[in-house]
Amino acid sequence: MKISKKILGILFLLSCMNSLGQSEIYTYKKGDYNGIGKWYQGREIAHVMGYQGMSWLERDEREKEENTTTLLHNMNISDEDDIADIGAGSGYHVFKMAKIARSGIIYAVDIQEEMLAAIKDKKEEGKFSNVELVKGSEKSINLKANSVDKVLIVDVYHEMSYPYEMMLSIKKALRPNGRLYLIEYRAEDPKVPIKKLHKMSKIQAVSEMKTIGFKLEKNIDNLPWQHCMVFIKN
Repeated sequence: MKISKKILGILFLLSCMNSLGQSEIYTYKKGDYNGIGKWYQGREIAHVMGYQGMSWLERDEREKEENTTTLLHNMNISDEDDIADIGAGSGYHVFKMAKIARSGIIYAVDIQEEMLAAIKDKKEEGKFSNVELVKGSEKSINLKANSVDKVLIVDVYHEMSYPYEMMLSIKKALRPNGRLYLIEYRAEDPKVPIKKLHKMSKIQAVSEMKTIGFKLEKNIDNLPWQHCMVFIKN
């Protein structure tokens, strides 16, 4: 079957437009040792923490350093809430939330099989029937539209290789009156002992969320090292 020169020209133009769109979203250049050389809205994206760092997620000092109990109080979780933990890691927050939202579903979303395996073991050991494992991708959380009331992202957003696409998928999964809880180490505070690329400022986060169609409802300033930014659909 022959394809006319006109059709080939149109296909070529569409390909160029798609490439242009991608280049407008992301730029590539050498940067920080802890970054991937890919930039989004002036921010270099950090390397993903691998499953090898799982013990750090489960460290005994985490409650003291991050006050995770207060974080869950900030979320105002109800018994029937359906919640997605994006970049759930070893499930540190997943099972705490599952004990509160007993009639809801906690979706543990991660892209690393090793992390999901660790969560599966904990789920079976604790007999948590309201926890569901979801294998995400670099561009999607792989949840159905309008499926969750709340989304929790703890110290993960700055590592997303495709933040624009990921946040679009999160927005799609979030119900109309749902809330996004974006937790990031405060870049404004030099005393926070975390590498630069693994921190985010409130200004940067608000700007990036605005691009997707989220607006800041409030920034709850009661965690030792982190922002607790609450976003709603604009």
